[in-house]
Amino acid sequence: MSTSVAEKLAKKSSRRPASAKQVRLKLVYVDFWSTVKLSFLAGICLAIIAIVGTFLIWTVLDRTGIFDQVNSLFKDISGAGGSDLRSILGLGQVMGFSLIVAILDIVVVTALGAVFALLYNLSVKITGGLLVGFTNN
Repeated sequence: MSTSVAEKLAKKSSRRPASAKQVRLKLVYVDFWSTVKLSFLAGICLAIIAIVGTFLIWTVLDRTGIFDQVNSLFKDISGAGGSDLRSILGLGQVMGFSLIVAILDIVVVTALGAVFALLYNLSVKITGGLLVGFTNN
């Protein structure tokens, strides 16, 4: 006489739940390419945040008229023949600079992730690794 799957599940659910079991493991190796890929994705996220944040801040400053006030102050200080500050702080120039900074950010964050993986893997030989606790809850 065979029992059905439903009966087996009913028997399992009537048991008392087992106590939480804790396991302590050591992290002794961080994969280099996994760290590089994850840090590259983190760099892309930070670059997107920087570009969107730059655009939002520039838009708020432009709508509130702060650029006009700073431009008139700059003209007053530099004299009548001074250059226009709006040509330097235009949306195209600011977003271009933000894009260059974002690309550099991606490169730096990816490189730092790779360096972190290498340094951690080297330090494990001295320290023995990082002790991590897990539970089955």
